[in-house]
Amino acid sequence: MENATILHKANEFVKKGNYESFLAYCTQNTKWFFVGERILEGKDKVRAYMQEFYFEPPVFTVEMTIEEGDYVTVTGEITLKAANGTYNHYDYCDIWRFENGKIAELKAFVIEKKS
Repeated sequence: MENATILHKANEFVKKGNYESFLAYCTQNTKWFFVGERILEGKDKVRAYMQEFYFEPPVFTVEMTIEEGDYVTVTGEITLKAANGTYNHYDYCDIWRFENGKIAELKAFVIEKKS
């Protein structure tokens, strides 16, 4: 589980709000697809996204990790603080593609939990 180990290590930096250290695990031209929402192309766009949406470091749990070749699929729950101070809760399924041990692509399915 080499790529899965790399991903979980990188995500520890996200949990601590150290986004630059996380980004060091990404390729320069990393591409993130948030299904039905947006596409981020390049490390600078991912950085801007994190600055815009991570008012506090996200809180997430991993339910399952599956690694197959250059791909790692992770499911779980994530909580994000919104600009108005409320917390939003989501279920997610992320499919990560790696190139030479770095994150090259993310396809994220994120569904808000309704109370």
